[in-house]
Amino acid sequence: MYAVIDVETTGLRAGWHDRIIEIAVVRLDDHGRVQDEWCSLINPERDPGPQQLHGITAAEADRAPAFAQLAGEICALLRGRTLVAHNLTFDALFLEAEFRRLGHPVPVAARYGLCTMQLAPHFLPSAGRSLLDCRRAAGLPDHRAHSALHDAHAAADLLAHYLTITGAPPPWAPVLGASRSLPWPDLPIGSVVPVRRRASGVREPRFLTRLTDRLPRQREPRADAYLDVLDHALLDRHITAGEADGLVAVAECLGLGRADVRCLHRRYLTGLATVALADGPLTAAERHDVDSVAALLGLPPAAVGTALADATGARPVRQFWQLRRGDVVVFGGPATPDHEEWQAGADAAGIEVGEAVTKRTRLLVAADPGSTSGPARKARQYGIPIVHPRAYRTMLATLLQPV
Repeated sequence: MYAVIDVETTGLRAGWHDRIIEIAVVRLDDHGRVQDEWCSLINPERDPGPQQLHGITAAEADRAPAFAQLAGEICALLRGRTLVAHNLTFDALFLEAEFRRLGHPVPVAARYGLCTMQLAPHFLPSAGRSLLDCRRAAGLPDHRAHSALHDAHAAADLLAHYLTITGAPPPWAPVLGASRSLPWPDLPIGSVVPVRRRASGVREPRFLTRLTDRLPRQREPRADAYLDVLDHALLDRHITAGEADGLVAVAECLGLGRADVRCLHRRYLTGLATVALADGPLTAAERHDVDSVAALLGLPPAAVGTALADATGARPVRQFWQLRRGDVVVFGGPATPDHEEWQAGADAAGIEVGEAVTKRTRLLVAADPGSTSGPARKARQYGIPIVHPRAYRTMLATLLQPV
């Protein structure tokens, strides 16, 4: 039913100089239960890139098979399955580029699969965009990030959580049906054995890593997809020419222009400042980190002062979006509970129930958050969040808690 994938790469520029260095596939049944897992290091036929991020040494990469030697097995693992990833746009770009080098087109575009990051606003409205923060919001334990197999299992857990909320059939049932007949190349499966990475201890995350894991989501899925890649690029406090080219390529793939990216960079810096200040005043080392990020983003030194001023007194990041008394909420879709039940809960919380989506609407509740109905299309046009009924109940319960 599902194939949850994750890739570790030598950089950010898919289809040019950067390559996949590790890939994992965790296959699930229709209830989100793990059926099997597969993982291998990949010889990228170049240097391994940011070893301090993914932890894969050149020696490990050299003893791994090339992508071409595993391509047939990867096709067999993904054929007939719906691809899932946390930031599927990024993983799909690299997977498509590797198969393109072999002369084979593959159906891995984001529209063919599910992105747990883009689904998060519907089920985990208080979470940031990182996989770690989404898992915490779902009540799932932390995992070892930047290991393809651990990240794939972490995203699989998140999808299983969504499935327990949405019930059967899930709102993305049409995507599941279409995935079964997507044309994957019929490549031979060789006798090459996958190579796993060596075991290593869990490293203490640095200050900047802790911050980026907690950064808030944006309301625009394209923005989150770009900023998720930027998170990875900035973790080593350095953006190489290749990483810069990769960010440009991702922005172009997402249809983001220069002005869009500049705006996102300023938003990113403000989010970073907000999270940093949430734990108290900045130390000299922490301020240096924030200054470094501003420089790497091409922002003037004054931008840091502006970001810190904007962040002063801001709410904790885990509460960057929440319902407030007086907000207008619209309930849409035939699967919503009885209107009187919704009305009673809204009245108790001081929420106004609207009959139709307007610019005053703050939230649309729908059994199918991915619906293409008129209210859902209008909500997206106005930038209004759309959440599943269970997520709404959680938000309502938070609002009803005594201060």
